[in-house]
Amino acid sequence: QVQLVESGGGLVQAGGSLRLSCAASGRTSSTYNMGWFRQAPGKEREFVAAISWSAAGIYYEESVKGRFTISRDYAKNTVYLRMNSLKPEDTAVYYCALDQSRFLSRTPEAYDYWGQGTQVTVSS
Repeated sequence: QVQLVESGGGLVQAGGSLRLSCAASGRTSSTYNMGWFRQAPGKEREFVAAISWSAAGIYYEESVKGRFTISRDYAKNTVYLRMNSLKPEDTAVYYCALDQSRFLSRTPEAYDYWGQGTQVTVSS
């Protein structure tokens, strides 16, 4: 079994920054991709960013390009999402997810394990 634990959410004013962390533990494969998704009230879960095992592949959702940065620390089995210039529309529960396949994906169905989510609230 694999466990993912997110942290770093909170309340921030528009224009501010937050850094989310997601630590993976348990029986992960030797290589795995990581993704961040978010879900706002009344909306479907949407893709935010993803990073391949080697970090050679990185995807971002269009609305966060230039503002968010995904990265990973192999020694700590942790993936980060640095969020700058936050907007009220970024308000959502943010989830990290782990995908043990070879292909980096933007779709939730591709991911095998999910964290419990962390709330990000951006006030105007």
